[in-house]
Amino acid sequence: MLYRPAFQLSRPPARSVAGRRSVVAFTLIEVLVVIAIIAVLAGLLLPALSVAKAKANTITCLNHLKQFGVAATMYAGDNSGVLVPNRLTPGTNVWVTGNMKYTAEAANTALLRQGKIFPYVNQVRLFRCPADVPASPNNQRVRSYAMNSWMGGRTMETASAGRNTFRTFVKDSEFNSAGAAMLWLMADEHEATLDDGYFLVTMDDTNPFASFPAMRHQRGFTLNFVDGHAEQWKLRDPTSVVSSQGTSRVGDKNSDWLRLKQATTVMQ
Repeated sequence: MLYRPAFQLSRPPARSVAGRRSVVAFTLIEVLVVIAIIAVLAGLLLPALSVAKAKANTITCLNHLKQFGVAATMYAGDNSGVLVPNRLTPGTNVWVTGNMKYTAEAANTALLRQGKIFPYVNQVRLFRCPADVPASPNNQRVRSYAMNSWMGGRTMETASAGRNTFRTFVKDSEFNSAGAAMLWLMADEHEATLDDGYFLVTMDDTNPFASFPAMRHQRGFTLNFVDGHAEQWKLRDPTSVVSSQGTSRVGDKNSDWLRLKQATTVMQ
């Protein structure tokens, strides 16, 4: 007599291929739900990625200016303490050459190499802020920075009505009483006013923000100081605006203008 177990596992009835496919298929509603979830996640992540990119650009720009600070110190060290020149006199070899208002010069990296500071930085990319994106392919700029007009020359002593009140600086020893950590050297200039490498600051308030600071770092700009450190400054005054033609109606009581002046030079 054959033994038979009390129970027996049986194989489930085979289902057709069509039946199996119907089990794993998504309905239209499920697909739409997944798409909606992806869209929501993308909407949450994209602003965060945009902020992260903006912060990365600011950090890179600050590093560029720190390297220029080191380069300026090295130049002075090699030239008996004389600062890298920053004059408006035509034909002179200053810290940088080239006018960003002229198309032929705005994209010409050879002009950067002709400047006196180039051997100390030796990299063309350092002259341009990574957030300085041209409005069109025909509006290329190889440089974003300009130098404090009260540094590297005596031009402002004769060009400004406050020539007998404020100091210019041409040697590093002149910073001893002024404070190297309190005076800025180079800044990220707005594309609407960026031309030569000369950032004009009229201490007598005849033309506030003739050279306008950049606004590409969360409505702020970067600048370095004589001692080598760099900072990001926000433009907090609502009247701190500039047109695409480079004109502004900033008054002499504008808080951003007053702050920049305080770090530009000192009284005699």
